[in-house]
Amino acid sequence: MQYMLLIYDCDRPVPGDPRFEEALVAVNAFADECRRRGALVSGHPLEQESTATTVRVREGRTLITDGPFAETHEHLGGYYVLECRNLDEALELAAMCPMAADGSIEVRPIAGVPGLDHSPADLAATGE
Repeated sequence: MQYMLLIYDCDRPVPGDPRFEEALVAVNAFADECRRRGALVSGHPLEQESTATTVRVREGRTLITDGPFAETHEHLGGYYVLECRNLDEALELAAMCPMAADGSIEVRPIAGVPGLDHSPADLAATGE
């Protein structure tokens, strides 16, 4: 089963910050452990919430707002998608994620919806 680990409120040092190399080593070690288990599907950090744009459609009108969807103190900083045997393994890996030490990791099963097709575009067919 696939699980999404949503990373909130983590302190993410940027290149040039003295803590960056240590953080990079820890995050890469976590990704290596997920790969070793055959669990890593994907994962990416997100840009700061100040770069977000929220789109809503209400009564046929598109409303665009600068900023994240929710006005909250918790901000989504990145995610991992993992293929795990069960929830216990997903929770075990979430606890190993370095960002859990100063932020929080929400673990949520990815829903299987019969007939839903979210397969990527065939780049060969589009000429890209």
